[in-house]
Amino acid sequence: MSRLRTFAETLVGFLPPRFQQMLRWRFIKFGMVGGSGTVINIAVLYLAQEHFLNSIADFHLRLNYSIALAISIATISNFYWNRRLTWRDRTRSAPQPALRLFAKYVMAAALSIVLQSLLTKWLALHLHYLVANVIAIVLASVVNFVANDKLTFRRQRKATH
Repeated sequence: MSRLRTFAETLVGFLPPRFQQMLRWRFIKFGMVGGSGTVINIAVLYLAQEHFLNSIADFHLRLNYSIALAISIATISNFYWNRRLTWRDRTRSAPQPALRLFAKYVMAAALSIVLQSLLTKWLALHLHYLVANVIAIVLASVVNFVANDKLTFRRQRKATH
């Protein structure tokens, strides 16, 4: 994990100084929201796989449904908290209906959701499915941050006359 942080810090170092602090703070908040989403994701995945959907005999079919449910619930939670904490400063200037913003959030995060699903399935062939899921979440989170920063919660351009 320290190599990932060093790599991220190196990338941030290329930015102008005024953007460096802002990006670090926003990414920390994003990471905190993502951490809570990871806990929710893993809890729902476990409960669905081991209890709620255990009537589905085929492990991989059950895992597909469990992953879909876990990602859906974690995505709703992450949207709520990212809107309230991470990109709060960007939602005040041009308020949008929550459902419309959520649709943009889901579209922006779609790549990371697909990436997480595929990585979890592939890694679950070699690792315990919960460990596979955590690894997939970490890798997909970078894609998720960039997509939401640039698309969903992008800065509003100032109107010019």
